[in-house]
Amino acid sequence: MDLFESHNHEGKSLAGPLADRMRPVTLDGVVGQEHLTAGGSLLQRAIEDDRVFSIILWGPPGCGKTTLAGIIANETKSEFVEISAVLSGVKDIRRIIEQANKTRILYKRRTILFVDEIHRFNKAQQDAFLHHVEKGLITLVGATTQNPSFEVIPALVSRCRVFTLKSLEEKSILTILNRALTDKKNGLGLAVDRLADDVLEHIAKVSDGDARIALANLETAMLHFAGKKKISIQDVEAAIEKKSLLYDKAGEEHYNLISAFIKSMRGSDPDAAIYWLERMLSAGDDPYYMLRRMVRFATEDIGMADPGALTMALNAGGSFRMLGRPEGDDVLFQAAIYLATAPKSNAVYMAHKQVKKTIQETGYAPVPLHIRNAPTKLMKDLDYGKGYKYAHDYKYAFVPQSYLPDGFEDQRFYAPTDRGYEKTVKQRLEAWIKLKHKTDKHS
Repeated sequence: MDLFESHNHEGKSLAGPLADRMRPVTLDGVVGQEHLTAGGSLLQRAIEDDRVFSIILWGPPGCGKTTLAGIIANETKSEFVEISAVLSGVKDIRRIIEQANKTRILYKRRTILFVDEIHRFNKAQQDAFLHHVEKGLITLVGATTQNPSFEVIPALVSRCRVFTLKSLEEKSILTILNRALTDKKNGLGLAVDRLADDVLEHIAKVSDGDARIALANLETAMLHFAGKKKISIQDVEAAIEKKSLLYDKAGEEHYNLISAFIKSMRGSDPDAAIYWLERMLSAGDDPYYMLRRMVRFATEDIGMADPGALTMALNAGGSFRMLGRPEGDDVLFQAAIYLATAPKSNAVYMAHKQVKKTIQETGYAPVPLHIRNAPTKLMKDLDYGKGYKYAHDYKYAFVPQSYLPDGFEDQRFYAPTDRGYEKTVKQRLEAWIKLKHKTDKHS
């Protein structure tokens, strides 16, 4: 077998893994990425018109990146060459470029180069085909689990359209599993009643949004218990060594567990927080859901008591996106422990509620003239900006003046606590308010 292979259409071997046999060959068969594959979408039109441009497919494992590349191979008239960045080097790329030149001269056909795991190529390797992408000799289709902004050179990213694929939802995984179970040509060709209730749901839950893992788990369970008339969840657990926890992501237990997680962090109990976090992860919940809740927690329950909490939560999201699972799981635990042990304050949250309530009750008061923008002579003649004091012209970059609408001058919405960094903020605000009141008395 050559290091890379060129093809337009490739038959499927029934001896191959179930995941490979069940790969869709047209966009109609792709599940869970409708934002990219729906009729009339940019990608659908490009494939249908055989006018595929250079693209990068970015998404988590098992979401359909390689499948989409295969569909491009099947549906276009171009020469299609597939390589893996793990196994290929600059010499291989040069060889492909030479062949692409011959193909264009002899057969008047362009070459589409599919590079799996393109983020594994270093800068020199990516530079090797940059010029040829730019000149249109090859059309690049790259697949990556990593953010192209960090892992692919900017010059190459700028010449490609980045399509973001989503982690497959449980309902999408279920559709794929049902199709694979009953398909008599490429699938297992079995009746659904061979499985006990909720077996496919369990397989979908423990597959972390990865269709490849889900199909491998289904195939393993069916082969392991091929002689049984009815396969149970316990059989599947034994075959794939993953337990089914009491958890329903659409039901009450989901909300019970996320409530326990949030309240444990609010209660400054890191041990309880990471216990509930692991319960959710082990049961197949979406890690990005927990990350979103932690970002929210950092503003609602910590706020200015530790401004670094929001940075930690956001960095956790970026780091997890870069690492993926399982390596990225520790990032979630670090963030949870940080948030649980940080000083707490809901002052920002309460300030938002108070200011929202005030605006609803009082309406939209006009902006005071002295802090209005005055870009034109007419506005200046109407006293826009008149009397505004530029803070940086004064000692400590502070000057007492009102920034709220008339009648709101002494209104306070934000009430900082004495906890963490917010204590410093409170002291600073009190000093400014004291100076303002002192100035008002002498004016």
